Parts: sequence; C-alpha cells; structure tokens
Amino acid sequence: MAKKKQKSAKAKPTARKTIKTAKKAARSPKGKGGLALSGIRVLDMTHVQSGPTCTQLLAWLGADVIKVERPGTGDATRGQLRDVPNVDSLYFTMLNHNKRSITLNPKSPVGNKIFARLIEECDVMVENFAPGAIDRMGFPWEKIQKINPRMVYASVKGFGPGPYEDCKVYENVAQCTGGSASTTGEIGRVPLVTGAQIGDSGTGLHLALGIVAALLQRERTGRGQRVTCAMQDGVLNLCRVKLRDQQRLAHGPLKEYPQYPNIPFGPAVPRAGNASGGGQPGWIVKCKGWETDPDAYSYVIAQAAAFPALAKAIGREDWLTDPEWNTPEARLPKLDKMFEIIEQWTMTKTKFEVMDILNPLDVPCGPILSMKELAEEPSLRKTGTVVEVDHPTRGKYLTVGNPIKLSDSPTKVVRSPLLGEHTDEILRGVVGFSKKDIEEARKTGAV
Repeated sequence: MAKKKQKSAKAKPTARKTIKTAKKAARSPKGKGGLALSGIRVLDMTHVQSGPTCTQLLAWLGADVIKVERPGTGDATRGQLRDVPNVDSLYFTMLNHNKRSITLNPKSPVGNKIFARLIEECDVMVENFAPGAIDRMGFPWEKIQKINPRMVYASVKGFGPGPYEDCKVYENVAQCTGGSASTTGEIGRVPLVTGAQIGDSGTGLHLALGIVAALLQRERTGRGQRVTCAMQDGVLNLCRVKLRDQQRLAHGPLKEYPQYPNIPFGPAVPRAGNASGGGQPGWIVKCKGWETDPDAYSYVIAQAAAFPALAKAIGREDWLTDPEWNTPEARLPKLDKMFEIIEQWTMTKTKFEVMDILNPLDVPCGPILSMKELAEEPSLRKTGTVVEVDHPTRGKYLTVGNPIKLSDSPTKVVRSPLLGEHTDEILRGVVGFSKKDIEEARKTGAV
C-alpha cells in the first residue's frame, strides 16, 4: 500500500514532465525537419478503436494530436475492460499515446465557440461518430470549410453510400460484412471472425494514409478536403485475394484449396481452414509438446521450388522419384495426406527447431507465437515494436509501438494523457484564452 501512495503522490510532476517529453519527441535528432508530421495539428474527435488507431499513428509520426473528450467521463474505453481499478484501462492507453487531452462540451455555447477556434487552428479533424453526429453539433462540412478552407476532415464510417450507410458497425460486424468471416473457418463449419482487429484498426490505418495523401495534395492546391473510409470497404480491401478467387471460381474449381478434388465447390468462395491464400499449399501442423501447449504448432508451406529440400528434411526423399508425389499436380489431390506425413516429422521437433531446420533450406515456415512469447521477444523490444511505457497512475505496461520505421523520423512512444490533462494548456496556447476566459469556461461547464 505504501508504494501505491508514493506513486500517486508523484502523479502530477510526472504528468508535467510528460508534456515536455511529448514536445521533445516532436524534434528528431536526425535531420533538420523534425518528425515527419511536425507542424501538423490534428483535432481528434475519435473514440474507442478505429479512429484512435488513426490519430495515434499520426501522433507517432510527429503530429500534435488534440484529443477532445467529454468532461467528467472522457473516452468510453478509459473505463472498459479494466485490469486495475480506478485507472485508465489498457484498452485506452494502448490507443492514445503521444496525444494531448482537452475536455470540451461542444454543445454548450462557450464550448461551441472553443470548438470553432480549434477547427480554425488545426490542419486535420478526425471523427468516428455515428453518421451525422458532427452535423448535429452544428458543424457540417460546408461550415467547416468556411471556418478553415485548408482543413482535412476525415471520418471512419461503417458503410459507404448505399442501403446500409446509416447503420452502426463494430469490429465483428465489419468482418462479417466485408468478406472476412465468410472465408475464414474450417471447411463446412460456421464462419469465424479473426482475432486481428482488421475492421477497427485496419480501417484506422487506411484512413491515416488518406489523411497524409490529402495533406500532400493540399501543398499543391491550398485546399483541404473530405476523407472517408468505410469499415466494410477496409475489410474488403484486406480480403482482395478472396475476391480474386471468387472470379477464378467461375472458370473452374480452386485447385489449391483443400476441398479439391473431393468436395464440390458451391457458387461462392468457401472457407478453407488454414490453407494458404497465395496459391502455394500450406497448413498448420502439430509440433513437439502440442498435447499440453495450445500454441505448439508451426505453419509449413510446401512451395514447389523448396519441395525437394522439404522432402529430404523429413526423411521422404523417395517422394522426389515417385510420380505420385514429385510434381505439384500429383500432390494436389492428396495435400491432406502430405501434411499428415509432414506433421509426423514436426511432432518430433519443437516449433523453433522446425524453424531452425527448414528456414536455411528456404522452406517457408513459421512458429505459432503466443502473445506471451511476443511480449517477451527481445528483438521486438529492440526495434520498438513492443514498448514498455510508464504511466503515472497505473505504472508500467507493455504496448505495441509504431510498426512503421522511418530512418529520419524515429518514434518515441509517450504515455497516453490523463483526462483533460492539457485542457488549460490548449485553451491558452491554441485557442488563445486568458486565465479569466478559462475560469469562465469552467463555470459554464464548457470544459
């Protein structure tokens, strides 16, 4: 208990120190231009996951991201899936690094004026509210353009224009409506959603690219523009190989799918278990220890060019002279049998031994790594892909760092802001409020 009290007592100095750290992080030691997006200010009206993924990436690239939150409560994820009582959840902290937080009620008269000033002073505004929410605050796109013609206004939506455009969408709904679930799962079994957040985080990454492109175009035109990315569209973009296969199916069976030739194909691309989507036969096989370790598996691809080396490694050199096995066409009807035989060999090796043996032979393969193994992997810590961050109220935690590595714009991950931590700072430095103005704004409940 004494340690917890001591940490709480140091919370305020740490918070002030973080502001300085965030500002230092915006100045790169390499080159003279600072970080890639230095000088870009982002008005972050996002919440939960898809929007914060986008704005966090912009912040990692050097943008000054001002996160607008509801007074008193803030982003809903601050309190969702808490592992430690009465502190910001990992759900929130891991999506809101390198940002500044201001509490603001844009629906109040004073708050509305502050919001207008923020639009005027920012380069980008990002939101992922339900359709029409920003309009109902009194800020349709036409008004935003009048306030700031250079504004890039970006939105995540569930669906694009069409019959579903007004529908609310969450991660798994996006996966189901974007083609992922229908093509994921075991053959003949129910559709499955993937553990990767391709609907939320995937769409946020797509939106970030659109924003950067719009900022680049603004350098030529002097005008901002509207940027939208629908979650259904984002998921479908990531499922493009399945749309490819849908068209191939019209010309005959998909021979690299494990259904061939024993199970008839229907009119749509089927689920194919763990088959490779790249045209090369692949499957997940058991490794030594699978009986007690749920992740003691490896993915092995029987690529044609590396098949001789694979056959020799598993002790089946006879396949190379057997016409039943020595061509890709001969192997196609019995891929299940082939991987059963490969699995008999992999079950005598750990998943890391399989990698150590097959990788030098140019056989594509990889161990099934658990989240625990990834969290403890030294190489990921060294590259900044996994980062330990210190937080003034919850202490140290691990987070995913910037997956994009720029040689002249290195990312320093700064912990997420406390609710309203930078309200006064932003009102003074960005909005131009005096101390008296700030006091009045607090009295009216605008901030």
